[in-house]
Amino acid sequence: MSKPKPKAKSESTRRMPWVSIGVITSIVIIIWLLLMAMPKGFKATHEQIGTGKPALVFVYNPSLTVSGSQTEQMNEARDYLSDHLDDQVFFLVAQVGSPEGDQLIAKHRARPAELLLFDPSGSLIKRQYALKSASELIQWLR
Repeated sequence: MSKPKPKAKSESTRRMPWVSIGVITSIVIIIWLLLMAMPKGFKATHEQIGTGKPALVFVYNPSLTVSGSQTEQMNEARDYLSDHLDDQVFFLVAQVGSPEGDQLIAKHRARPAELLLFDPSGSLIKRQYALKSASELIQWLR
């Protein structure tokens, strides 16, 4: 009897590394796209108010649905303005329940879901309740 010939590697065995590489690459691309689509955070500290640029402060209350919607609109406005006006406005939040947020809220008698606009010297010049669209915010800031 003759010895059986060793089997040649099948096509699927040779493709296995390429499939794994493709899956890993796809996962990395999806994670990267998700990270790019996430809104950037807003500073919750307020030392930038009165430092030579206007500051828009949103009184953020995580238990209100409008807070999430307003921060999305603020993010859109910030992205637009940074492309066209070179970051001429600070976008900040005063979070209800945080020490610094509560201090600013008390000082200006602000209410949850309220937008406060400070001039470059730090004086409160406008206030309005959310929800303002990105385009309304841009007009409000000009």
